[in-house]
Amino acid sequence: MDTETPQASVKLKLPGWRQPRTAATPTLPASARLPRITRLMALAIKFQDMVDSGEVRDYADLARLGYVTRARITQIMNLLLLAPDIQEKILIDLSGAFSERHIRVVLKDVEWDRQRRALQPS
Repeated sequence: MDTETPQASVKLKLPGWRQPRTAATPTLPASARLPRITRLMALAIKFQDMVDSGEVRDYADLARLGYVTRARITQIMNLLLLAPDIQEKILIDLSGAFSERHIRVVLKDVEWDRQRRALQPS
């Protein structure tokens, strides 16, 4: 069985850091962009890696660096509480079938089997 690991890139804006100038940065059409929930899932994984590696001290540091509230960082990091197969579906599914609001409802239940049932089409 040949499986490919999904890859995603995440842009992180850090204070005092400037992106190098390029001649003309092409803008992707809306249909070619990753769904918001997919980008947030990738961001949560990246943030956890930054905390684990010691690049940042804690989630409060992430909030300060990203100019967002600690509550928003918590919302993003809670995506890591989803069952691993659900996380994978979010990262792979480019149709935008999942919404952040719906996923937050699913996250109210920490039991993975219940999360899976909540995401099954009715």
